[in-house]
Amino acid sequence: MTHPVVPIKTYAAVFGALLALTITTVAVSKLELGEFNFVAAMTIAVIKGTLVVMFFMDVRRATSLTKLIVGAGLFWMAILFVFVLSDYASRGWLPGPRWF
Repeated sequence: MTHPVVPIKTYAAVFGALLALTITTVAVSKLELGEFNFVAAMTIAVIKGTLVVMFFMDVRRATSLTKLIVGAGLFWMAILFVFVLSDYASRGWLPGPRWF
C-alpha cells in the first residue's frame, strides 16, 4: 500500500498555525473577558486539536473505519462533557448541609 507524499510546506504551515494559536491562547488569557475566557480558550483548543488530528494524525485521508472510530471517540467525549457540565450547573440547586 502506497502512502501519498505530503509536502513539507504543509506540515510547516500547520506547525506555524499551531504556534500562532498557542500565542493567541496566552494573549487571550491575559485579557479580562469575564465568562468568555472559557469560551475563547475552548474554541482555540478545539481548533488546535482539529489541526493535529487532521494533519499530523492524517485522519483526513484515513479509511472510513478510522473516521468512524474518531467520531465515536468524539461522541463519547461529548457525553462525558454533558454529564460533567450538568453536574457543575446543578450544584447550587440543593441547599448545602447545615452545621449547627
